[in-house]
Amino acid sequence: MIATAKLRDQGQSVWLDNITRALWRSGSLRRYIDELSVTGLTSNPTIFDHAIKNRPDYDADIREKLEEGKSGEDLFFELALEDLTKAADLFLRTYEATCGVDGWVSLEVSPLLAHDTRATLAKAKELYTRASRRNLYIKIPGTREGLPAIEEAIFAGVPVNVTLLFSPEHYVAAAEAYLRGIERRVAAGLRPDVSSVASLFISRWDSAVTGKVPEALNNRLGIAIGKCTYKAYRTLMGSSRWQRVFNAGARPQRLLFASTGTKDPKASDVLYIKALAAPLTVNTMPEGTLKAFADHGEVSGTVPADGGDCETVFDEFAKAGIDINCLATKLQDEGAAAFVKSWNELMEVIVSKSAALQNAA
Repeated sequence: MIATAKLRDQGQSVWLDNITRALWRSGSLRRYIDELSVTGLTSNPTIFDHAIKNRPDYDADIREKLEEGKSGEDLFFELALEDLTKAADLFLRTYEATCGVDGWVSLEVSPLLAHDTRATLAKAKELYTRASRRNLYIKIPGTREGLPAIEEAIFAGVPVNVTLLFSPEHYVAAAEAYLRGIERRVAAGLRPDVSSVASLFISRWDSAVTGKVPEALNNRLGIAIGKCTYKAYRTLMGSSRWQRVFNAGARPQRLLFASTGTKDPKASDVLYIKALAAPLTVNTMPEGTLKAFADHGEVSGTVPADGGDCETVFDEFAKAGIDINCLATKLQDEGAAAFVKSWNELMEVIVSKSAALQNAA
């Protein structure tokens, strides 16, 4: 049995952190589903930026959208929704077989709205309606301004992938926003089974401290953050407040490990996958990491519900002068800024590609 199937059997879902037109048109995504136990996928502006800029796969559709009067952001969402609805259809069998636990794809609202609660909520509702797919998450950042939008989206029945989480505290804030939305649905007599995942970014922690701590601490902080957040996740699920909504028909907001591609060329290319095998969670992997883990990955055990050695590791980093709470805030702020940068670059690609295609017509 290949390692990705072993992860599935241990209770962790394997998702792909990639979507391109070539991926589903070529049959590669179907093969990943059938052969590598992939049960969902995520996307982001950078993925679309590279795909649209570097390949001609979107050119014909861009010409068509331009003739329809579409441009800029609206044109992009037309392209993205086509890719993601095709992917959602491929995962529909998984979605139905798991009663909606798996089989999800994710589309992100514009990161320019990250600090605008009302606009984020409006866009989330619009995109979910336009997609018209039960198994599509709308990605909303778990920033201070994003948390109310998450609560309102869940109350409105929009499934949410909460993104840009970097710490147990970020996760708990996002989980409580989700829970408030569910509790309000229960109180209003609405179905409480609105799905959500909470995406915790892992590898950026290690990139942030490389060269600032003793070499023996390299590539250990991200894993410790993942373990500590898993502890918080399991503690919340066992709380009386969560048990009440479960009893009313709600389902857990699953913890999702994101940014799990190894950045350090000296480290194992499956470092974070092996270390963060955890029941009741998702790991969304870049395509190269997915293939590497299927080829030579190992599943030797799972993360304990109590977080294992995470606190000991935190003590070591504290002694090395790392303020984890301050760094978490910095990483979230930098992450939001990086998302905006990627989005602006994507819009520039849409404009330049559109101009080039119109001039060539």
